[in-house]
Amino acid sequence: MKTEETVIEIKNLKKSFGNLAVLNDVSLQLHKEENLVVLGKSGGGKSVLIKCIVQLIKADKGTISVFGKDINEGIYDIRKKIGFLFQNGALYDSMTVKQNLEFPLRRLKKELTESEIDSKVLEALENVGLQDVLNKMPSQLSGGMRKRISLARTIIVDPEIILYDEPTTGLDPVTSEEISVLINDIQKKYKTASIIITHDIECVRTVADRIIMIKDGEVYKDGTLAEFENETDEYISSFFKTKKLHYDGTK
Repeated sequence: MKTEETVIEIKNLKKSFGNLAVLNDVSLQLHKEENLVVLGKSGGGKSVLIKCIVQLIKADKGTISVFGKDINEGIYDIRKKIGFLFQNGALYDSMTVKQNLEFPLRRLKKELTESEIDSKVLEALENVGLQDVLNKMPSQLSGGMRKRISLARTIIVDPEIILYDEPTTGLDPVTSEEISVLINDIQKKYKTASIIITHDIECVRTVADRIIMIKDGEVYKDGTLAEFENETDEYISSFFKTKKLHYDGTK
């Protein structure tokens, strides 16, 4: 954990879809420059949680504050400070890589000149190691490359917080490891605070400063990677039985 300064605070969050209670009284904090991993079974409300933060989904009850400001008091300004990496990347298929990266700049950074936009695009591509795909279409890229471009588009507007929804889903183990290391690199370079939704334990082992486990719509455990790996609770230990793989960089 980098610092105890809180950048997101969630209190008593509840969300149901019909009779299905997905989040049931969830409370948590994200601290400045921290990578917080949220673990849990598929369909357990992890993605719903981060979508509530930016009001892609409206919570039924509870409060969410970002930098001390309730999201209901200015979600548009809050969204400018938050980058969201969608599970499927959400690139625009009809746009080139360059156009995909320009899009959020033209929408959120209207003060930038064309040369400044070009500079930001090239910097974002350099940050993800893909300077040579500027004019390619998303369909011409591998799954790992599309994920990197999606990440470049997320960081191009200089967010202070990044929300990652299953960043390694659908990727082979080597590419998954590269994306996990890239998440750490971005945290160090831009000093971002992040919430990472994942069920990929190797990603967890690479990126986590702290972990929260969600079970039955509630926070089941909050602790460090070491505390989770040494946990005797059968539900928690079942997530950590996979063999540890080598990765570049440690937490």
